[in-house]
Amino acid sequence: MLEPAYQADVVVVGAGIAGLSAAHRLTSAGVTTAVLEAAPCVGGRMSTEKVDGFRLDRIGQFLSTAYPELRRTPGLDALVLRPFAPGVLLHHDGRRHRAGAPGSGGSARGALHVARALASAPRGPGGSGRPGPNTAADGGSTSSPGRLARHRPGDRAPMSFGPALTRPLGIGAPLRLRAELTRIAATPVERILARPELPAAQALAARGATARTLDGFLRPLLAALLCDPELTTSSRCADLALRSFASGRLCVPEGGAEVLPELLARALPPGTVRTGVRVTSVSTTSVTTAEHGEIRCRAVLVATDARTAATLLPGLRVPDFHPVTVVHHATDEPPATGTSLLLDADRGGPVAHTAVASEVDPSRAPAGRALVSSTVLGTPPGDVDTAVRRHLAQLYGTSTHRWETLAVHHTPEAVPAMRPPHDLRRPVRLLAGLYVCGDHRDTSTVQGALHSGRRAAAAVLSDLDTPDSLHQADPPPTMHRAA
Repeated sequence: MLEPAYQADVVVVGAGIAGLSAAHRLTSAGVTTAVLEAAPCVGGRMSTEKVDGFRLDRIGQFLSTAYPELRRTPGLDALVLRPFAPGVLLHHDGRRHRAGAPGSGGSARGALHVARALASAPRGPGGSGRPGPNTAADGGSTSSPGRLARHRPGDRAPMSFGPALTRPLGIGAPLRLRAELTRIAATPVERILARPELPAAQALAARGATARTLDGFLRPLLAALLCDPELTTSSRCADLALRSFASGRLCVPEGGAEVLPELLARALPPGTVRTGVRVTSVSTTSVTTAEHGEIRCRAVLVATDARTAATLLPGLRVPDFHPVTVVHHATDEPPATGTSLLLDADRGGPVAHTAVASEVDPSRAPAGRALVSSTVLGTPPGDVDTAVRRHLAQLYGTSTHRWETLAVHHTPEAVPAMRPPHDLRRPVRLLAGLYVCGDHRDTSTVQGALHSGRRAAAAVLSDLDTPDSLHQADPPPTMHRAA
C-alpha cells in the first residue's frame, strides 16, 4: 500500500530545550520537523520575566562548564556564560566561609588553563572569551559552550583557584574535603554508576562523612545542586553532581534562563516552531491539535514536562517533584558578597541559597540597581517574602527592610525527583514512530534535558533510516544543578 501523505516527517510536541535540541538534530539531518508549543513562547520552565528593567528567572537553574551537551548542542554557539566565584560561600554561626572545588579538571594544570582563558577574555560589561580545551567530566572538553564571560573590573570577588576552605568551618578537616573533591573529580563516571545505589544522605554517611561534614557542607551544597535538602536523591546522581561541581564552574546564561531556548528556536529554519498550538492526542503517524485538527507525520516526539507527557502517553511514569520558590528583590546597595553563591549551612530559615544575581550577570538589572535572587526549597512558609527578608538579613548581615520585592515565583513541579532506583537513561523510544524526551528521562538538569533530546533524535533518525542517522554511542552522563 502507498504510504499516506504527511505534512512533516516529525512532529515535536513541546518547545522546551529538550524538544528544541532534538529538532536541531532532526532538521540538520534533512528531516522536515514541526515543533508545536501550547504556550505563547518557547522555553517551558526555563522562562525569564521582565519587570522594570530586571530579568527574573522563574526557577533559577544553574549551568556548569562541565556540561558537555552545552557545547555539543547545535544553536548554542552564541551562548554567553557568566560564572560565579569559584566554590561557594557558606553561612555558619553568623559568619561566612568560602568553600571551593579544586581547579577545573581536578588538577592544577586544569585550574591554570581556565584562569588563563578567563584572563585573556576581553574586558568590559559585554566582554567575553573562549577558553580552550580542558579535561571534562565526560573525558572531553570543558571549554565553554559559546563564551565564558569575564567579570567586570568592579566585581568584588576575585577569580582564584585556591584551597577548599579559607578559614575553619567546623565541618571536618579542610584538606580532607579538598582531597575528596579532587578524588571525585578524577573518578571515572562508569565507576560512579557501578557503586551501590542508596539515598544520598545514607550513602555519604556510610562512606564516612561525619555529621558535621554532611550537614555543614555536603547537605547545603547538594541542596543547591539537586533542589533536595533532605538528600533523598540517588547516591549515584549526587556523586555525579559533586563530580561536576569539582570539575567545572557554576554559571548562569547572560540575559536569563530564557536565552537557551530562544537561541535554539532562532537557529531553526523559519516556521519550524509554532506557538499557541495545543496538542490533545498523539499516535505514531499523527497528532491532533485543538486549533488546527490533525497533523500527519512519520513520527512523533513528545518533549513536554513529565505530567503533560503522561497525559498524552497513558502509562508513562510520572515522578515525584521537588518544589522550588524563587524570590527576587531589588536594592540600591547590594550586599558585599560579589559574585559568590551563598548557602545557609545552619538551615536557619527558608532560604537555601542566594546570590546578588546582577553582580554575576549585569544584564539582569538596570544601571545603578542590584538584583538579589534567593531560592526556597520545599513548601514555602505562608508569608514567604517576610520570612525570606528576615533570613536574608542574617545571611548578608545587612538590613533588607527597604528592599523592593519584584516577584515571588513558586513552581510546585520544578525538578523531577531522582530517588533510588533511578534510571539515568530511561527509554526514549516507546515504539517505532513514538518517542519521548525531557529531563524526566535522564537527569533532572539542563544537561539531562539536552542529552535526552539528543538520544531521542538519534532514535528517530535511526528508525527513519536517514543517511545521517546519528549512530553515536551515548557518552557517560554528567550532571549538575540548581537552580
